Amino acid sequence: MDQHGTTRRDFLKAGLVTAAATALGAGAVKPVGLWAATPKIKGPIKIGYQTILSGTLAGYGEFHKMGALMGVEEINANGGIAGNKIELEFRDSTLAAPACIQNARYFVDSWGADFLAGIDSSGQALALAPVVAELDRVLMVTHAATEKLTEDEVFKKKIKQVFRICTPTYQDGNAAAFVAKDLPATTWATINPKYEYGYTTWNMFKDTLGKLKPGVKFTAESWAPFGTTDFRPHINTILDAKPEGLYSVVWAGELITLVKQAKQAGLFDKIKHVMLPVGAAMDVLEGLGPDMPDNIWISGRYFFLYPDSQRNKEFVARFHKRWNHYPAYVSETAYSTMYAFKKAVEAAGSKETGKVVDALAGMELDSPAGHRVFRKEDHQAMYEVPWGLTKADSKYPFKIMGKEIVIPAKEFFNRPPFEGPGTHPPFKN
Repeated sequence: MDQHGTTRRDFLKAGLVTAAATALGAGAVKPVGLWAATPKIKGPIKIGYQTILSGTLAGYGEFHKMGALMGVEEINANGGIAGNKIELEFRDSTLAAPACIQNARYFVDSWGADFLAGIDSSGQALALAPVVAELDRVLMVTHAATEKLTEDEVFKKKIKQVFRICTPTYQDGNAAAFVAKDLPATTWATINPKYEYGYTTWNMFKDTLGKLKPGVKFTAESWAPFGTTDFRPHINTILDAKPEGLYSVVWAGELITLVKQAKQAGLFDKIKHVMLPVGAAMDVLEGLGPDMPDNIWISGRYFFLYPDSQRNKEFVARFHKRWNHYPAYVSETAYSTMYAFKKAVEAAGSKETGKVVDALAGMELDSPAGHRVFRKEDHQAMYEVPWGLTKADSKYPFKIMGKEIVIPAKEFFNRPPFEGPGTHPPFKN
């Protein structure tokens, strides 16, 4: 016996197995144990991606597709995932929970998807979480922002298959409060969507700002149902309250309409401090163009000029060359999702769900948006996105961020166990 525990009998036995395999043809006998080859991942790698591809929000779906397709093209051109090509299929999620569940079941049961990605609606994300646990496929959420997905479904209910690569409502509510605390405004009001996202972000903003700046007052609330096209009654409610600051997570085409109507009503002349947590979305910036007022605080899930890194600059340049557009935040999250799957599968040496979950939990990913870390406890990606004041720039046909403020994710992300002292910002470090 040698120092590795191999006997002459073992060696001769292995030789006989090899000879038999040669005589009987390839694949007749597979060596096991010491001489077994590292198992190869059987391809292709199939990713089912769903997003809004119809209706007034279809532009978001197109931006998702641009990012996801570019990521797949790059990865496949460079050898794929563990030597296997990625196959990508898209389906329209609309905004209804039954549609996203039907899509997920189709992707897995009929198409044979290895992984799932996408989702724009928070309600859909919450409805889909138990379904992906049943289907036992990893779902990477690229847009839906509800904190309940990671806090409740992943951390508390232990649905391990769900991950999120984009920033959650913490960026929209908590981080906004960290910016607002240093503004010379002591009274705030809101025009917000009349559904869970609007209620949650406003409550986060009020709770965090109230702790950071004792004495601040919240004077008026106006709730706009989904699909609102006439914001004038909401604007009048706010103007009558005479706040010093306005906060609104109205988004997409509705935000474009709100800003145009608010500008006509003179709101930006009367309220000097305005915060739009999803105002840095590319569809909003491009849609408003020069009509976006200057000196409005905006943010998003990614802004194409941040970070000022070589990786991000090259991504933006390639994206613009490929699509003649600057990348929206969903473009970046879709693109980086493809690289997250690649890194996790290759680290796991498998595309089996359990092994990929283990690889993703705690995984670090360098991406155009910066350095991401998927938190082990709740599978939420932690990274920073700036807040900035709008300004004109001759290089672009739309407003960009001038002055920027970056709040570290660890300072404003809710912390596990999510309930009790020391779990919500501001933290006493």
